Amino acid sequence: MEFSFDMITEATIPVKVTMGFMLLLSVYSIYVIVERWLTFSAASSQSISYVMALREYLAKRKVEDALKAAKLHTKSPVARVVEAGLTALRQGKEALKTDGPDDVGDFDLVDSVNRALDRVKERETAGLRKGLGGLASVASVTPFVGLFGTVFGIINAFGLLKHGGDIGTVGPAIAEALYSTAGGLLVAIPAAMFFNYYTTRVETMVVDMNDVSSEFVDFVLREGRG
Repeated sequence: MEFSFDMITEATIPVKVTMGFMLLLSVYSIYVIVERWLTFSAASSQSISYVMALREYLAKRKVEDALKAAKLHTKSPVARVVEAGLTALRQGKEALKTDGPDDVGDFDLVDSVNRALDRVKERETAGLRKGLGGLASVASVTPFVGLFGTVFGIINAFGLLKHGGDIGTVGPAIAEALYSTAGGLLVAIPAAMFFNYYTTRVETMVVDMNDVSSEFVDFVLREGRG
């Protein structure tokens, strides 16, 4: 039996509601997939560009130039993390040159930079995972939503059979029920695949942020010894 949109328009109300809900979920998942793709692509490209520039600036101890470059790479999570560290480094050096109003003990510049890096890393990681929870929900829920529509379609088919329907009457009802399941799988499979792919990309970016942060802390330690 070939697919026909008449099967959808003539379907029972529960099946129509189910198909409509899955359509909304598919639109949402497509939006998240496209938005995350653009976000990750820009983040990856700018991160590579900034890391290459950062290493050159730090090798020449050009902290201000590294900070200016970080502010230009606005879509790079690595740049935003290092920007926080550079800002903490600059403010910490200024604080060490002056006396505070109260004696609160020695100021640990490296610890201050580390805390600044950790705060921003947590925020950037959460930002990278934006929408992935919803994508995972779509992947796990839509097969059951499709099955829900299938159950109602089968119940309707058996109702027709009970009232004297033949295969020509019952067949379309069963077909519309199975199309509901197929629709759920059609939405769930891409959502699951992209969720797994994007989760891997987030983990890679988190590793990059940790690596660059560690290199920057090493630079701060070397600067302190100098």
